Amino acid sequence: MTDDHLELRASDADRERVTERLRDALAEGRLDMDEFNTRLDSAYKARTYGELVPLTRDLPAVGGAAPGAFTGAGEVAGSGTGWASRIGGPATSKGAFAFWSGFARRGRWTVPRVFTAFAMWGGGEIDLREARFEDREVVIRCFTVMGGMGVIAPPDLNVRVSGFGIMGGFGDDGAGEGTPDAPHVTVTGFALMGGVGVERKLRRADKQRLKEERRRERLAEGEDRNDRKRLG
Repeated sequence: MTDDHLELRASDADRERVTERLRDALAEGRLDMDEFNTRLDSAYKARTYGELVPLTRDLPAVGGAAPGAFTGAGEVAGSGTGWASRIGGPATSKGAFAFWSGFARRGRWTVPRVFTAFAMWGGGEIDLREARFEDREVVIRCFTVMGGMGVIAPPDLNVRVSGFGIMGGFGDDGAGEGTPDAPHVTVTGFALMGGVGVERKLRRADKQRLKEERRRERLAEGEDRNDRKRLG
């Protein structure tokens, strides 16, 4: 990594990848609680890649001996959490169908180059937050008749919505740009007397990070109030 790269600003996703690796190291016994808390605090305060790199430089990958240092390129080397590690491989599902019923694709599944979903008098959910992708460019085709369908994307995914509704709706609230290394997903199709919604939601790890940050802020505020009481 060049010195110029080290000066680039880190994103929330970059910081979260480092904190996940630190939690793994704590569970494996590679870090004690004091060292973990020190590094975790530094990770949340980090503003550049250069501040993140030293925090995992001496840690191997989970369950192995390969280097597990943060690379500054959107992932922790060997950890499998960055976008580069989530693109490629055979699709686990080519499509979904629901008739008077429902379907769900969520968790660690692999999205094909073209995924086709149909729901009639039923519903479905296509969750991309933990998914892998067969290719960097994928198309998700959603067709619903008197039913409903939802596509959930993480905040850092590139999403384009081009579907339309007839006596129904095709929402594009989740459309927008993500990070440069993330896949590009096009959601298209139509809704007849039904609806297709596209929205963005945080991953479970991101929710946990925010929860920890709020807890730390509350603790800091409590300590500050106690300090003021003692001084007063």
